[in-house]
Amino acid sequence: MTSIPFVREFDFEYGRCDTLSPLIRRVIAPNPGPFTFTGTGVYIIGHGSVAVIDPGPVDPAHIAAIDTALEGETVSHVFVTHHHLDHSPLAHPLAEKHGARVYGFGPPQIAPAGGEVRLEAGDDVGFQPDVQIEDEEIFPGAGWTLQALHTPGHTSNHVCYALIEENTLFSGDHVMGWSTSVISPPDGHMGDYLFQLARMRDRDFTRLWPTHGPAVESPSPFIQAYIDHRLAREDQILACLADGHETIRDMVAVMYADVDKRLHPAAAHSALAHVIHLIELGKVASDTALDQIDLNATFRLAETV
Repeated sequence: MTSIPFVREFDFEYGRCDTLSPLIRRVIAPNPGPFTFTGTGVYIIGHGSVAVIDPGPVDPAHIAAIDTALEGETVSHVFVTHHHLDHSPLAHPLAEKHGARVYGFGPPQIAPAGGEVRLEAGDDVGFQPDVQIEDEEIFPGAGWTLQALHTPGHTSNHVCYALIEENTLFSGDHVMGWSTSVISPPDGHMGDYLFQLARMRDRDFTRLWPTHGPAVESPSPFIQAYIDHRLAREDQILACLADGHETIRDMVAVMYADVDKRLHPAAAHSALAHVIHLIELGKVASDTALDQIDLNATFRLAETV
């Protein structure tokens, strides 16, 4: 497999507000786990009249930490990258406290399959932004400017936010320094994900701030490694099919043999996303209709002419 230069070490304390740059501060929520790493990083943009990105979970200690960090300031915008329970639940309570509105791409297009076995954080099924943003829409603030980039893949409604003044991207779960992102059909789509990775790479940002974990300091080569890793995973799937492994679970057992088995259910969904992408490319076939494919389907290499 292609190696990704993951970054996992960084200095933080729960409840502490850290200044990361002239315009960026961060408070990390105390919700660590296999899919949240050290917890949700909540970003505060600007000073005085500020924006908040991914407020995180509704947790008393976390709410107190956010309130302390924002003391004497007003939130003008609350932005959400997507609808998972580690990102969006505190959005509306925080916005209401400050008389602000919540901005996001809207609810997911399709309910993801797999339920809680798929993601520890799960889906914030009631999430609905006050304002549905458009791709590349610009949001000016008090000394800061954010541009929304609709980046479907991890979820259909995933959005990253570019801070124009610092050529920095808040990448949500689209790209993370500590791990790859789960792509879970039918709402998640691998073809969309790969396309958006290339789009993000080509913007040549100076730095990425994911919602979980430390910054990515050299985004373009890091994202290319992400892409190479995904393409190598598809080569692995083709090899598994050539060796007679017909199901997603059989392929995951081979491909992720050295990975914590708690992560295998999530890996199965990403593998399924890869297989669907390979079917769309004409490299894999199944007797199950494309819109009916799930973890129980069987697959084979497509016949070549």
